Amino acid sequence: MEYLVGVAVVTVLVGVPAIVLWRVLRGRRELGTSPAERATFETLHTASLAGPPLRAGLTEEGAQKASRHLRTLLGSSALAITDGKRLLVYDGAGEHHASQAFEHAGATLKDGRTQVLAIECELLECPIRHAVVVPLSTDDRVVGALAAYGPHASAGLVRAAQEVAGWVDSQLQLAELDRSRTLLMEAEVRALRAQISPHFIYNSLTTIASFVRTDPERARELLLEFADFTRYSFRRHGEFTTLAEELRSIDRYLILERARFGDQLQVTLRIAPEVLPVAVPFLCLQPLVENAVRHGLESKNGVGRITIVAEDAGAECRISVEDDGLGMEPDKLRRILAGEIAPAGGVGLANVDERLRQVYGDEYGLVVETGPGAGTKVNIRLPKYHPGVSAR
Repeated sequence: MEYLVGVAVVTVLVGVPAIVLWRVLRGRRELGTSPAERATFETLHTASLAGPPLRAGLTEEGAQKASRHLRTLLGSSALAITDGKRLLVYDGAGEHHASQAFEHAGATLKDGRTQVLAIECELLECPIRHAVVVPLSTDDRVVGALAAYGPHASAGLVRAAQEVAGWVDSQLQLAELDRSRTLLMEAEVRALRAQISPHFIYNSLTTIASFVRTDPERARELLLEFADFTRYSFRRHGEFTTLAEELRSIDRYLILERARFGDQLQVTLRIAPEVLPVAVPFLCLQPLVENAVRHGLESKNGVGRITIVAEDAGAECRISVEDDGLGMEPDKLRRILAGEIAPAGGVGLANVDERLRQVYGDEYGLVVETGPGAGTKVNIRLPKYHPGVSAR
């Protein structure tokens, strides 16, 4: 057989400050004890603490968790963060000014410019006399404001506030990218459902209808299997499921297909129990099995065989879906995986390949072995544990 590795590539953006911090921590002894080196370390460390809460976007909870660390970076007496509609947090001295903080941000929210304000206060001991208000933006759109409060509005504080706001903007931009990635994956799952469903629903209902008069009990059982399969396929929650749930759905799919093909379809499963709890992307295997049935066996004369294997491989789970159908030219398959041409019938091999790469990295795309008349084997490697991947 000839080998082909899926070619869709997704670049994952990683937060640079966390990497730099790790290197700084690893080499802390080499940094020495000079004030400049310690200041560098403390700044990076504080920024690393403020970053994660902001990766959820400009929310009240995230702003509250990040505010103390941002105030430390600025060295200001107090700090306020607003979105476009309300105050999210006021942290530091002079809490009686918190009720005015959103008003202080009004002009900056309107025109996106840095403002330096004089703050009136009757309390002689209050350190809040000036505010530097800078915009927070994503995609050239003002989404909030950051205000640094203190006894003076020096040029240094203005510049520091602008630099910190720029860093916050980068975190909010990463949050937008995370949301876009999630929405893209959800859209791809919806597209995958649309690809699979019409063909399968038509054939399943036609098969069930054929049993209604000749074998009503069989028709009832198949209808229940069909209902369970569609309930799973069209569920709305969770990007991930367990391998056990995915295989259970595949079993329902194959029950319906065996009712249609009879003894012409032979299925072998070899599943290691250790990998059943592994979290996998929702609907990452069923399209491969449907592809094996439709493109591997529907046009083949005689018995068609499908073998599904899931093995424990240390830190990974290795899965393969193999058929002894017609196969195809490797170059054509390469073009399908690259999105250059659409496969007949539209079953989403390219969709599955891209989703795996998005979640786990480019090295975890589909590996396909095929050739004309040689059948097709699709191989998947999945890490058992991966950050952000869990079946809930």
